[in-house]
Amino acid sequence: MDVSAFFAPPEILNAKRVLCIQPHPDDNEIGMGGTIAALAARGCEIHYLTVTNGDLGQPVGPADPAAIAAVRRQEAEAAGRALGASVFHFFDEPDGSLRDIPALAGRIAELMRTIRPEVVFCPDPWALYEAHQDHVVTGKAAAQAFISSALAGYPRGTGTQPWQAGAIGFYFTQNPNTVVDVTDTFEQKFAAMALHRTQLNEELLGLYRVYFTMQGQRLAQDKGFALGEGLKVLGPLHMHCFTEAPGI
Repeated sequence: MDVSAFFAPPEILNAKRVLCIQPHPDDNEIGMGGTIAALAARGCEIHYLTVTNGDLGQPVGPADPAAIAAVRRQEAEAAGRALGASVFHFFDEPDGSLRDIPALAGRIAELMRTIRPEVVFCPDPWALYEAHQDHVVTGKAAAQAFISSALAGYPRGTGTQPWQAGAIGFYFTQNPNTVVDVTDTFEQKFAAMALHRTQLNEELLGLYRVYFTMQGQRLAQDKGFALGEGLKVLGPLHMHCFTEAPGI
């Protein structure tokens, strides 16, 4: 039996529908904006899920949290649409409040079973030195939902039918096993990032441009293109009791 494919990351760029999960309204653009645009250019239907309302992300000076949340929802949709996303889901949890991984996983699984994505994306919750609990909880909840949404009785008390996505891709990762060519979508990523006006000023965008250019060139080295975005991509069998997963 040839098991070599079992130890390789699943294909993601041929997906027809994906779900991009972000803890806050700007994470998808920053973490994988070039990849989202590349998927959209291939005709993929892209769903966004924003878990928190981002109401702690106020600009300088006093601001009303509800007003910030409303503006950030508008920014999330505008930025997502600039990359090619077409469907937006919001859980509206308070920013900085995420703690309950199983409860959030159940909600995410129900959404997965409703929209039936072929690939799910989220931040890597096992990234070293990740200090933001919203990112850790969102990533672990998405991973649990990814492997559990195929179970007939999960989440409990819902009428949705089981669904198993074929791959999960973690962005903001230090251990990428898949590098997506974003040479042609790099500027689109930054145009989308710039729409998060409450969060990203010109100075910060300039810093990100230098950083992601350097990172993208390093990831693309010897791959035949100029700029890449890195993801850790795993299949369902890799995500439970599979000790070789770090090396895939």
